[in-house]
Amino acid sequence: MTYLDELKDVIERLHHAHARYVETVPVKEVFEGETIWEGEVEVFDLDDHPDASRIFAWAYDYEDTEKPTQHVTVLQIPPATTPENAVRAAIVSEFKNDDPIH
Repeated sequence: MTYLDELKDVIERLHHAHARYVETVPVKEVFEGETIWEGEVEVFDLDDHPDASRIFAWAYDYEDTEKPTQHVTVLQIPPATTPENAVRAAIVSEFKNDDPIH
């Protein structure tokens, strides 16, 4: 299974809507001069989702641990209206849960 197929599968299982890949957007989030997140955000359109017609997704592995790959999905709902804002929303969410995003 390819990376995009894996993300599509996760999106469809979590959000119960058909997902169609749209594009890959590179994102670099810098805070106080330091890069706190850098990677690619995959953009998918959603069919028949009650709250959003688009979703942003990516995956990461924890370094130096045996934890499984973590998948992040963020519906395109304000304030998460762009890939960059989706990353920011995920960072804030992870920070509030004391589980830093990588």
